Amino acid sequence: MKNWIIATRNKFFHFSYINVLKPYYFRKDPEDVHDRMTQVGQFLGRFWLTRSVTSLFFNFGHPSLEQTILGIRFRNPVGLAAGFDKDALMVDILPSVGFGFEEVGSITGEPCMGNPKPRLWRLKKSKSLVVYYGLKNDGSEAIATRLSKKKFRFPVGTSIAKTNSPDTVEVQAGINDYVKAFSQFVDIGAYFTINISCPNAFGGEPFTDPDRLEKLLTAIDKVATNKPVFLKLSPDLTEDQLSKILDISAKHRVHGFVSTNLTKNRNNKKIIDEDVPINGGISGNVVRDLSNEQIRFIYNKTKGNYVIIGVGGIASAEDAYEKIISGASLLQLITGMIFEGPGLVSEINQGLTRLLKKNGFKNIREAVGTKK
Repeated sequence: MKNWIIATRNKFFHFSYINVLKPYYFRKDPEDVHDRMTQVGQFLGRFWLTRSVTSLFFNFGHPSLEQTILGIRFRNPVGLAAGFDKDALMVDILPSVGFGFEEVGSITGEPCMGNPKPRLWRLKKSKSLVVYYGLKNDGSEAIATRLSKKKFRFPVGTSIAKTNSPDTVEVQAGINDYVKAFSQFVDIGAYFTINISCPNAFGGEPFTDPDRLEKLLTAIDKVATNKPVFLKLSPDLTEDQLSKILDISAKHRVHGFVSTNLTKNRNNKKIIDEDVPINGGISGNVVRDLSNEQIRFIYNKTKGNYVIIGVGGIASAEDAYEKIISGASLLQLITGMIFEGPGLVSEINQGLTRLLKKNGFKNIREAVGTKK
């Protein structure tokens, strides 16, 4: 399909979402909308015809976007971040929406109901979300059983966290919970992400502490797997904290970092809504600069020796490109799609081809980390 046809298609769907669907959805409870979209995605992914029609509406591909990273082939750099497809129910439809990969979960050792409702709010002026789900998911055994015989049409990462429960607050209990979930997915999916930065669970973020992280990664190292391992980091870490995490990671089986998770800081200047819930972490535009700064720090500190997945505040091709030139090889989003519509994935991928060409790059790899 020619570029001008795809651009026209994208503009039509963006206009329709912004002016018709979004006003309707934004009058509804955000968690109810999320659950309904998950059901729609499951249905569309079930049949060849609905997958094909969805692909006709949303897909875009170009050789400059293709990469092989850590032995994994990505048809484009835009993935769905963990936190949307919590129970891995949408893996069949997301390739047709145009994503190059997705990260399911976060998945915990035991089933988890999450925090009490309400636990999801929109910050409309700030183009952000406040998230307080608390790692709601069906648990590692149920999700692994569901996925064990599936053939994935694109790379699927499994985000692993510790169960949101008083029973996992003690350090060794928390480590055991991580290891249980990790072990269930040794033969499922393309890569692991160890989520040490969920702001909404019992015990906070204990494994950002160097000694505890050392113990956790030592335990993870003992589980045999050939899959790459990433750490998902908080945007609220200081450079000193990041440096210590990087030093520890260098001694263990860590191949890269997901930068970043949600921010807890309510003093962020990008928060312009007056009513901001006390509980929960914030995603979207509020996190964009924090994520970019962390990506640049890690890339420069490690001289590009780790793969970085950039997450936070991606709502346009320009946002995505900024993360790439800052040091990210891959990208993930959720909030941008909620505010701009599912066509955003195609818009970003087509826009990236334009920006790469404009700046003299033949592909994504050439552009990574080139910002001075």
